Amino acid sequence: MQLVDLDKGRRDESALTPSIYAALVDSLFQNFTAMFAGAVCAAVATVLTAVKTGNLWLWPCALIIIVIGTVRAFHMREYEKQPKPLSAEAAAEWEMRYKIGAVAYASGLGVWCLLVLLGSDDPVAHMLCTSVTVAYTAAGSGRNYGRPWIAQLQIIFACGPMSLALALHADPYYIGFALLNVLFFVGLKRITFSLQHIYVKALVASERVASIAGQFDTALNNMPHGLCMFRADRRLAVMNYRFGSMMRLSTDLVNRGADIGGVIAACLDSKTVTPASATAIVQAIDSARATEITTIEQAGNSERALLWTFQPMAAGGVVLLVEDITERRSSEARIRYMARYDELTGLPNRVNFRNEIEQILATMPDIAATSALLFIDLDQFKQVNDTLGHPCGDQLLCTVADRLREMLRPEDLIARFGGDEFVVFQQRVKSDQDAANLALRIVERLSERYEIDRHQVEIGASVGIAMTSPGISADNLLKNADMALYRAKSDGRGTYCFFRPEMAKMVEARRVLELDLRQALANEEFELYFQPLVNLKSGRISTCEALLRWNHPERGMVSPADIIPVVEDMGLIVDLGRWILRKACMECMTWPEQVSVAVNFSTQQFHQRDVLSEVRYALEVSGLSARRLEIEITESSLLRNTQLTHEILTKLSAAGIRIALDDFGTGYSSLSYLHNFPLQKVKIDRSFLEGIGTERPLTLLRGVARLSADLGMSVVVEGIETNEQLELISAEGTVTEAQGYLFSKPVPASQIRKLLAASHGRTAVDESAPREKTRTMA
Repeated sequence: MQLVDLDKGRRDESALTPSIYAALVDSLFQNFTAMFAGAVCAAVATVLTAVKTGNLWLWPCALIIIVIGTVRAFHMREYEKQPKPLSAEAAAEWEMRYKIGAVAYASGLGVWCLLVLLGSDDPVAHMLCTSVTVAYTAAGSGRNYGRPWIAQLQIIFACGPMSLALALHADPYYIGFALLNVLFFVGLKRITFSLQHIYVKALVASERVASIAGQFDTALNNMPHGLCMFRADRRLAVMNYRFGSMMRLSTDLVNRGADIGGVIAACLDSKTVTPASATAIVQAIDSARATEITTIEQAGNSERALLWTFQPMAAGGVVLLVEDITERRSSEARIRYMARYDELTGLPNRVNFRNEIEQILATMPDIAATSALLFIDLDQFKQVNDTLGHPCGDQLLCTVADRLREMLRPEDLIARFGGDEFVVFQQRVKSDQDAANLALRIVERLSERYEIDRHQVEIGASVGIAMTSPGISADNLLKNADMALYRAKSDGRGTYCFFRPEMAKMVEARRVLELDLRQALANEEFELYFQPLVNLKSGRISTCEALLRWNHPERGMVSPADIIPVVEDMGLIVDLGRWILRKACMECMTWPEQVSVAVNFSTQQFHQRDVLSEVRYALEVSGLSARRLEIEITESSLLRNTQLTHEILTKLSAAGIRIALDDFGTGYSSLSYLHNFPLQKVKIDRSFLEGIGTERPLTLLRGVARLSADLGMSVVVEGIETNEQLELISAEGTVTEAQGYLFSKPVPASQIRKLLAASHGRTAVDESAPREKTRTMA
């Protein structure tokens, strides 16, 4: 049982109980006679010093001391009439009144000493004021032991001015007396705190003795378990309320001194235990050793499980605890179920399914050699979740699970692996065609329309199939099916695919590629190439687009089309994009001042939390002016979180950075993008050049270019490879820039500098040359 820590109580008065606090305050008002006698002595002494010294300032001081002493005396008499014990609020109020009176009285004495010691040289007066003040301080420390801080305040306000006056008297004996007073006051402080500790300790001890029985009774009767204690003579000594309630027993069993047999007989009479349980309980008590037993009793239409714990006592006898574990057993059963089954669909989960097929593969060789594992992934399920909400998505998953159950034989196993993934273990197939037929039926059945919460929903399914083989493990079988599923989804979804050994090689190649990419990014093994954009009016290079290249020592030059998707899947596109941005800005600083650099931003990179900070930092470390940076984004960046996208684009434009919409014409090509977002440039995709010699494609290209130009945007056409294409797009004058192999393919940084030098008629500034401030126009 936890009780108050006395030492801690002394250090932290907030731990005191209200009753102890009230008793401490009460101790302040218990010595009326002593306080009144001291006040009379002090009043007489102040009058004597005023008469003896003739100092007129001492008369008001004497009057103040007399008045305060009288008021304090009346307060003490008034306190004696208060009902006891005090409430915590009343105690706090009386303590404050006492503290104010004590401090005021001590201050009066301190001022009196100061005036006498510094205002006269009369030794009798000096003796009177110092002796009375020291005596008052000592008496106050003894009287105020219950609230030592009041005693400390009295020492400060009464003896502080006195010690100061003694020190200022410039007499060595007076100074020595002042120092002795300091030591005396330090001792008083310790004595006061010691007295308080002794008093509090006595109060706590008495309170403990008075309340320990009540605390024990409260704790005993509020236990969640039933408890009874039998003495060495087998008589009942203690029984709490919970035990009597659980066993439906009379509360006077303890008073009657019932023995073990009588208590068990009463339990049998109330039909809370069965005869078999009663026998087991008596045997456990007689064994005289710590043990536990569980009894299952019928309680109406349900069962009640009770856990009986027996603990022998050193002096003989036993303590018996009873706990109703019915809910716990139900919860444990529920937890075991949830650990093995999917809560939403009721299907086995990944762990359960894996253990099942692992056991089948290990113990049933005939089934292990003729089975198939089908890994199923739902197509377009995420769109359902995003558009209709997760409750509809959950209903859809349950319906999918029901459809899969309908298609399977009793011996086949099915599980949900989480999300929109399901797995089927088809046993005893005659050939691969049986697995293919089941996969086809699954694809067709799951692709049929669903009605979810009055919504018509259509999804698809892709299936990866792995056939068992001798000695294969469950993990490898699942991995093979997963690789086949990945291939099925790559082939266009809504189909099935069997695992083939070469798929493992592809996965391993992908893993090696990921490792190489991580190393390349860490070691900055990538390189930037640049492709120029030519201004059609001036004929000069106006912008260079930064393009990523990776010259692998074994793979050779790796295409960005092979790098970017893998880097995005790995979650490294933001880090790689950050490196490209900073490198491109630094390279642009070596070009003529009128040439800008264009950097492509992926969707992930554009929507990162600190994209604005990254752009500002790249410009700051490179020294590049914001007007020389162009950021190219695709339509997919505009589709996601349009409000946030608009805010980011607006802030970038406000900083002077130009925003270009790249590959216009390959996505939705919504003209609303050109109107709703702060874009300064539109790059028309090379696909517009297909069949440009005919009227329809050319009209379409010129219409987009004219509309963009009318909206105040620059227009770039990508993929220019022939002079005929260049003449056709530039005929109307709405296209401002062109890009393509006709001008230059992407080239390394060293070569782009030469092209810029030729285009602008001067040598490009060397990397080590001074930065932006030293540049001059060509």
